[in-house]
Amino acid sequence: MPELERLHADHAPAVLAFELANRAYFAASVSDRGDEYFDRFADRYSALLAEQEAGICAFYVLVAEDGSVLGRFNLYDLEDGSADLGYRVAQHVAGRGVATATVRQLCRLAAERHGLRTLRAAASHANAASRKVLTKAGFVPVGPADPADVGGQAGTWYQRDLEHRP
Repeated sequence: MPELERLHADHAPAVLAFELANRAYFAASVSDRGDEYFDRFADRYSALLAEQEAGICAFYVLVAEDGSVLGRFNLYDLEDGSADLGYRVAQHVAGRGVATATVRQLCRLAAERHGLRTLRAAASHANAASRKVLTKAGFVPVGPADPADVGGQAGTWYQRDLEHRP
């Protein structure tokens, strides 16, 4: 059974393998990270861990039993009880409900572990799969997204208000 784990230094090789194995698949629906991302992966990864340590962001990976990464689920810009959500899943698990189930789990963690009340996510109009995940996970459209927020494409912001449990 895959586990959603907080990103840590030991995940770096599996995250890099995940990004490389799925690069073309991701580029079909979101902006390609570019060669520089992979050339400077170690530095960028260290910067992510520093942002997480500073409480600016919270990064999670969905890890398979064999240690491989099946998906990345990230909370960006944690501020004033809200954050932006970003995620990507491996091509071989896409369409199986993995993203929806994990986004729902991350919504619970966002409220319980990070004290968040609201999550937002942007999806391009061309990315039907992501829009479906967000809708199934309880997000509702709240307005247009700037193309800069969705890889230069037209898109929509979605929002979900989170429930707090004591």
